[in-house]
Parts: sequence; structure tokens; C-alpha cells
Amino acid sequence: MIVETSSAFILALLQGATEFLPISSSAHLILLPQLMDWRDQGLGFDIAVHVGTLAAVLVYFRDDIGRLWQAWRRSVNGPHHNDDSRLAWIIIASVIPIALVGWLAHDIIATTLRAPLVIAIATIVFALVLGWANQAGRRERGLDQVGWRDGIIVGLAQVLALIPGTSRSGITMAAGLMLGLRPQVAARLSFLMAIPAIAAAGVWQIWGWGTTDRIVDWPTVIMAALVSGLVAYSCIHWFLKVIERVGLLPFVAYRLLLGAWLLYIYV
Repeated sequence: MIVETSSAFILALLQGATEFLPISSSAHLILLPQLMDWRDQGLGFDIAVHVGTLAAVLVYFRDDIGRLWQAWRRSVNGPHHNDDSRLAWIIIASVIPIALVGWLAHDIIATTLRAPLVIAIATIVFALVLGWANQAGRRERGLDQVGWRDGIIVGLAQVLALIPGTSRSGITMAAGLMLGLRPQVAARLSFLMAIPAIAAAGVWQIWGWGTTDRIVDWPTVIMAALVSGLVAYSCIHWFLKVIERVGLLPFVAYRLLLGAWLLYIYV
């Protein structure tokens, strides 16, 4: 995997700015090279910059993660269960569906699903899903009220994010809103569920690079991961403020416009 340094830097900025917005960072990473007539950087590079945004989540939510980690450890060592330990187990289990489907359907995800028409349709369809969830959700439940039923539904919804254009954060937030979570709570749950999902994809990709003869431009990959992480950290803080004030409808509108534009170009 070899990507021009300038292209990698721009793609890393784009990834960091879009990963935690409900507009699909994967779609933007695929579309920009096509529009700029760059060589497709491939799924491996996309996963690498996702790992950078994983670091941003770990730093931003370090207090929450530390509390959940301690509660999880106590639950493993004995019958010491509380809301935090339950949430920790739910987050860990949430990675199973997306990891399994991602492994089984890797070739399709890396080729067929990267088509602009697929992205356009997914962008529009899941914009409507997000808009409906934003309007219909009861918005009354907190993070301490998240149970196994919620975790299973949101975890299964996360599988749809393997389709570029869906948006992992968008579909998990939509599922959370439909389950009655408050917008900020749905967003926090989505971000926390990103940790095992992105970590699993990152470990799998690095293992794949290490067990093949494929050339990897590690300095460029590391630079891109760092840039995407720094930008993502700022965007998490900004996004949580925005959805508290204006909700998700601006992102729904953006997705509909983007999807319509893509259909105009590629159909």
C-alpha cells in the first residue's frame, strides 16, 4: 500500500473531520480520490486513519473508559456488577456482529461496495433513517439505563456501517434515538462502541500487512493516523456541542444533498 504523502495528509484531515459526524467518513475517503483522479488508497489505508480516530476517542473519553475498565475488571474477578460493568460488557459484545460480517464479507466490502452508486444510495437511505429517528425518538433515557436489548440492537445496526455511505456513528446514533436515548447519550454510546470496532479492524489489517509481502509506506501511514486523530479529537468536542443545540437535521440535509449530487454525477 503506497499513497502519495500530500494525498494521505488530505485524506487524514478528511477522516478526522468526518469520522464522528453522521455523514460517513468511509464514503468521503472513497469519493475524494475518485473526484480528484487519485489512485484509490484502498481499504487498508482507510482502516489506518480510522485507528488514528480511535486514539482520539480513547483520549477524549479517558475518564469514562477508566471507570468502565475498573468496573469490568471487578465484574470479572467476582460478582460485582453495576451499571458501569454492564455497559462495559455491552460495548465489548457489540463488536461481535460487525467483526464477524466484516471478516466474512471483506472482499465485497473492499471492492463492490466502494462503488459511487452504492455510496449515493446508502447516503440517501440512511439520511432518511437518521432524520426519522431524530424526530421520532423519545429522548428520555440516559447512559446508565442502557441494557442488553439496547446493546444488541445498536450492535446489529453497526453492521450496516460496513456499507460505505451508511456512517457508523450515524446508524448507531439513529438506533439509539429510536430506543429512546437522549441525543448526547446516543452519541456517547456510539463513540464508545467505536473503540472495539475500530480496534478489531486495525489489528486485523496490521496483522494482514505483517503476514504478506505487500509494501507498506509506514511513515506515511503513521503520519496519516496522527493527523486524523488530532482532527478527530477537536471534532468530537464540537459535535457533542452541536447536537445538543441544533440536533441532527443539518447532517440529514447534508447527506440528502450529497446523495442527490452523486446520483446526478454517476447515474
